[in-house]
Amino acid sequence: MLSKEEIKSIASLARIGLKEEDIERYQKDISGILDYFKKMEELDTDKVEPIGHIAGTTNVYRQDFKNESSEKELESLLKNAPEIKDGAVKVKSVL
Repeated sequence: MLSKEEIKSIASLARIGLKEEDIERYQKDISGILDYFKKMEELDTDKVEPIGHIAGTTNVYRQDFKNESSEKELESLLKNAPEIKDGAVKVKSVL
């Protein structure tokens, strides 16, 4: 079982404020979770193929391309912008 000092250290690392009366409960809960992981380490997983997603889905990417617009369309779009610089919409700095 984890000690009170270990629970306080874990709580500090996780930035969780603990009351003194909660420490004993966390000792039991976290120790139980770690014991379960120890049981799982005993399983033979040599023939199990690792997966990244339980449903087996993968990312689907679309082709990125530049949409050519006429000068008239571009002017129409940019006239709504509050400020334009070198043919692009100028925005305030984010950082």
